[in-house]
Amino acid sequence: MAKQTDGVSRRTFLAGAAATGAVAAAGCTSNTGTETDGGLSGDINISGSSTVFPLAVAMRGEFTAEDVHPNVDISVNSTGSGGGFTNYFCTGDTDFNNASRPITETEEEQCSSNDVTPVELKVATDALTVVVNNDASWFGEDGEECVTVEQLAEIWSAESKPTTWSDVNGDWPDEEIQLYGPTDASGTFDYFLEEVLGEEEQHRTDYQSTEQDNQIINGVANSEFAIGYMGFAYYSENTDRVTALGIDNGDGCVKPTLETASSGEYQPLSRPLFTYPAQSELADEHVAEFARFWLENSTSESIVADEVGYVPNTESERDEMLDRLESAVEAASE
Repeated sequence: MAKQTDGVSRRTFLAGAAATGAVAAAGCTSNTGTETDGGLSGDINISGSSTVFPLAVAMRGEFTAEDVHPNVDISVNSTGSGGGFTNYFCTGDTDFNNASRPITETEEEQCSSNDVTPVELKVATDALTVVVNNDASWFGEDGEECVTVEQLAEIWSAESKPTTWSDVNGDWPDEEIQLYGPTDASGTFDYFLEEVLGEEEQHRTDYQSTEQDNQIINGVANSEFAIGYMGFAYYSENTDRVTALGIDNGDGCVKPTLETASSGEYQPLSRPLFTYPAQSELADEHVAEFARFWLENSTSESIVADEVGYVPNTESERDEMLDRLESAVEAASE
């Protein structure tokens, strides 16, 4: 099967996807598909998570390959999980929304008011990754770089709002903290807020925010006193440029890897990743078939782990999601 990334590195794939894969979703074109002599055809519009974005682009490349469904046109737009739900998917303007956290009750209500029924499908697992500059030696050296959840919370809290690293730990440099992270429309932001800061805290706003995770990498790589966080896939392609911190959640330091995310050791930053098709759009064969294809390949080590950098679904997770999808397809066709 032809791959979108044949002949290029995973880093080139991620950089290219970020630059060219995001197609503006300003209004949804008709996606009524047809079965022709050349196979399925039609349009699919996808909004949502920057974390799930490279996985969606990889699945698009596999699905629209010349020997699979070359007449299906799939647009993928990196808007952030919340931005995608609010501005595109729940308004009925896109067929899928990718998300790095579950849909919220408010988003479900918005969708319902527009007769959009989201179908939650888990497609992978991520190790949300905290990165620092390679010269930030105060966190440890030679693979022992670590931070506690409490220190992370203090660094990113709007209440404590430390100015210098020494404000957090007196043994750390008396140098200004430079922060890079996702916008508040991002599911990564929401997950970090909930799992690290907690319901009683607010995320500080005086940081460089972006929906382009490569910009977070660049910011941290270019400043000795910077810190940032994003999905593991982007870190995995830049291991020479930035350093991933291990997380001490009370039981010792655990580094973010596909293995520790899969085992559940990497807490609290191991998280499920989702795509949400709109149930009504699943009545169109090419939309249902793409959702089915994505789930069938969600167990693929070569696509999900090797090509993109996330933990694949287990076979039981895949089968559960396929059952959920088929029920939604049946409901959409009634």
